[in-house]
Amino acid sequence: MINIGPLDVETSKRVSLQKQLINRLKQAILSGRMPAGSRLVPSRLLATELGVSRNTVMLAYEHLMAEGYVTANRQGSWVTSLIIPAEHSNKTPKIDSTPVLMAHRLQSFKEIHSQPVSHTALLAPGIPSLKDFPLAAWRRSLERAIKQTGTSSLAYKEAQGEPSLRQAIAMHLHIARGVRCDASQVIITEGARHALELCVTLMTNAGDSVWIENPGYQGARSVFKANDLRIVPIPVDNAGLAIPVRAWHKHSPKLIYTSPAHQYPTGAVLSVSRRMELITRAKESGTWIIEDDYDGDFRHVGEPIASMQGLTEDAPVFYIGSFSKTMFPTLRIGFLVLPKNVMLEAQSVLPELLQGGNQLQQLALSDFITSGEFGRHLGRMRRLYRERRHVLNEALATHFPQEKILGGSAGMHLTLKLPTGLDDMKIAKMAHSKGIGVHALSAFFMKPTHCDTGLIIGYGNTTADNIPRAVNIIAQLLGTYSK
Repeated sequence: MINIGPLDVETSKRVSLQKQLINRLKQAILSGRMPAGSRLVPSRLLATELGVSRNTVMLAYEHLMAEGYVTANRQGSWVTSLIIPAEHSNKTPKIDSTPVLMAHRLQSFKEIHSQPVSHTALLAPGIPSLKDFPLAAWRRSLERAIKQTGTSSLAYKEAQGEPSLRQAIAMHLHIARGVRCDASQVIITEGARHALELCVTLMTNAGDSVWIENPGYQGARSVFKANDLRIVPIPVDNAGLAIPVRAWHKHSPKLIYTSPAHQYPTGAVLSVSRRMELITRAKESGTWIIEDDYDGDFRHVGEPIASMQGLTEDAPVFYIGSFSKTMFPTLRIGFLVLPKNVMLEAQSVLPELLQGGNQLQQLALSDFITSGEFGRHLGRMRRLYRERRHVLNEALATHFPQEKILGGSAGMHLTLKLPTGLDDMKIAKMAHSKGIGVHALSAFFMKPTHCDTGLIIGYGNTTADNIPRAVNIIAQLLGTYSK
């Protein structure tokens, strides 16, 4: 009889005797102590040997048979012939695991220098003022959503998302951003990146070309690389995306990604002349534009910049956004507005691509918007960020009077250009060790040069009182680094 060891009665309070016996028999088979073709001990005899009920042994044998470890006939139960990996066998030395050969496309991800920092780090870009979010009002919206749905919220829903939220978003975008759409064109996504992935899935094939801003949003670059698209970097200047005329004659792209209202990370606004030219050229060449309006609601000088999508009736523009900046990142709700002609073609495949989940949060967000709480929250945040931007500008001007400061008209960050040749990645890393969450500008270029150095400095998550102290720390680090 193979010795499988006594079963632990005390352990059975957590792991039943039957489960213990199953695991012991599996180990004996996989290790080779019970080789293929060997007969299992009769259930009555094993039960007596282990001091357990025969029923426990019989159920264990039945489970092993169900998983294919043993087979049975009238003569008894027998161990099945298995091809056992070497690491399970005690007859051969343990060898290294199978080499991990990941997809070739992932090699290019090494070029993307992501800079994860804690949301509590001072001056971290892209983090809203979470302490100032009206949590009580959000709870009330959640409670109303719960009362409205009950158990119906547990089922699968419409692929495009909750109709009331799509209607609320369409209304908000029309009023606040000048977007031309109705609820039928809106798709609810799990954030802006999911919306971007959906654009790629609907409109591209592997090997297609896509133009992106350089410097630009790293998440967009990652999505395009993951889908085997050929990425062409397009420079950005003070008037936004600057597409050379010869680029259109050379090879038109399938997609163009841009953030026209507030370019990330430079803060440039795409001029209306370039917007109109971009739309015209895109129509002529069969190109689709992705307009990422990630923080267009936070305009600090004058009225918010209207969307590019709304400039013409039939603009070939996919408009994407999310509530990560306007509310909070873990909400994980974004949206995509499709052109009407694209929606007509995509309608039949969307159920295969989307599941329409998170109904409770979608209903709560719909309530939050239609009740006016969202608009009031945006108003408060605009005033708060305007004050913090002013304090940050003054602090930077004090410590870095000779350096250029980019952006400032909108959003939640400024970019401080650094002298040519400085290693901004190293400086950012030094800042992180001090609890300062700035990002290196060079990381947002596809092929940075020694001139592309700077620090992206957020002010959304940092109070006005803490900003001067944090900037002073950056100045000290740069002073130390330059010596």
